Amino acid sequence: MTSLLKNKVFVIVAGADLLQQMGIWIRNMALLFYIMEQSGNSPVAVSLLTMFEYLPIFIFSLIGGTFADRWEPRKTVIIGDTLSALSILLVIILVHAGIWQAVFVATVISAIVSQFSQPSSSVLFRQHVPEEQIGTAIGITQSMMAVFTIFGPILGTFVYSQFGLYSSLIILMIIFITAAVIQVFLPKKIREARLEKTSAWADLKDGLHYVWRRPNLRVIASLFLISGISMGLTQPLDAFVAMNRLGLPKESIQWFAASEGVGMLIGGLLAASITVWVGRNRRNVMTILMLIWSVLTVVEVWSVWPLLTAGTRVLSGLSAAFFEVIFSAIMIKEVRKEYIGRTSGVIMPILMAGMLLGTTASGFIVNHSSLFVVFGLSALLTLFCCVLTLQMKQPETENALPSAHTAHK
Repeated sequence: MTSLLKNKVFVIVAGADLLQQMGIWIRNMALLFYIMEQSGNSPVAVSLLTMFEYLPIFIFSLIGGTFADRWEPRKTVIIGDTLSALSILLVIILVHAGIWQAVFVATVISAIVSQFSQPSSSVLFRQHVPEEQIGTAIGITQSMMAVFTIFGPILGTFVYSQFGLYSSLIILMIIFITAAVIQVFLPKKIREARLEKTSAWADLKDGLHYVWRRPNLRVIASLFLISGISMGLTQPLDAFVAMNRLGLPKESIQWFAASEGVGMLIGGLLAASITVWVGRNRRNVMTILMLIWSVLTVVEVWSVWPLLTAGTRVLSGLSAAFFEVIFSAIMIKEVRKEYIGRTSGVIMPILMAGMLLGTTASGFIVNHSSLFVVFGLSALLTLFCCVLTLQMKQPETENALPSAHTAHK
């Protein structure tokens, strides 16, 4: 761990990621409360806000992952955060002009930009972090992000409640500018020249073939689609669970989000300490995680006690941390360096497609049924994911596998 903290690239990339996570939470809380106030607490409006976040991710993540393998990652992450800051400035101007719907623009542009910068961060990790330290690096990053998952919702709610939308947006703009500035100090490493000059479309098809030929990646893609629908169904409804089931104001969701952050922090630290064991038993671990998530979904909607609901969120965050460590380890350890961006760009749109379907349907289903129906459907989908996780195989030896491009020449 000491050597990791001495790794300049790890410290800068992790620091920038933390700033971005904090900014995203501030944005999420401010826009959620603002939209609810403008729409009269409409579930459909909240679902649309989430849909506007996931739709561009679904569309651009495939493209972003492909170009992340082609572009210089340092320039990509710097330009990405700069564009995010400029998009917030545009939203401030439009809202000041009386166009309150412009807040959706902030979500759309931020989501688009992130699909180019996030895969580039993974490329930087692969280039500069020794392979034997990857598991520890992922665990540390996950734990540090969990800290901001705890304090981000509280900070975002405080800023919005005390100062309003404009202050939230200005702080968000400053955060993205700061992230861009610190990434200027990343080393100016020139990417290795490619032996063959291929088009972006050829790279995209190559990435699809690469994922299809690997059983574990096929399983993960299927898992992400089903679990994405499950998560999408419930994610826009947190405020309505707090108001309708617990009798609390919408602002109280900050404490439940913070509870999930506590679980992520504990889970990240625990997963980092037993990362080798988790890797060896990942099929069983992921199956257990799906079972736990399914039960927690049912308990959360039935609960009328805030402490019980908070407890379910803690366990949910803990499970999410383990899942993230397993998935990140698979992506970084088992995927060839030149395919990281494309692999992420193939799998993430599948997750986003699922979440997009779930969030789009969520508000409408609630309006025509109840919270119990939506959460019950989500729990059943998560339970079905156990069928997929049981098909996971032991880590593949990537060096023994030919590249997808070679196999399809």
